[in-house]
Amino acid sequence: MNDFNTDLERAEFNRVIWHSRRGMLELDLVLEPFVRNSYRLLDADAQALYRRLLTCEDQELYNWFLKKEPATDAGLISMVETILAANRERAQQA
Repeated sequence: MNDFNTDLERAEFNRVIWHSRRGMLELDLVLEPFVRNSYRLLDADAQALYRRLLTCEDQELYNWFLKKEPATDAGLISMVETILAANRERAQQA
C-alpha cells in the first residue's frame, strides 16, 4: 500500500502521518498505526473526517479514545469508533 499515483498524493499522506503524531504517547499509539494501516483504505469523505479529527485538542482526543467522554459531533464519534475498531482488529491479528 506504499504506491502513490502522484507526488502530491504522497506528500498529503506524509502530512497526515505527521499531524497524527501528537506528542502524547497514548494518542500516538492509537493514531499513528491507524493512519499507516487504514487511512488510505477510507473513502474521501472519511479521510476528510479523519483530518478534521486531527484539528481537535489532544485532551479532547484522549478523553474520546479512552471513552471518558463522547465527542459532541456525530461524525467525530463515528471516526473515533472506526479508529478503535481498526486497532482492535489489528491487535487480534497480531
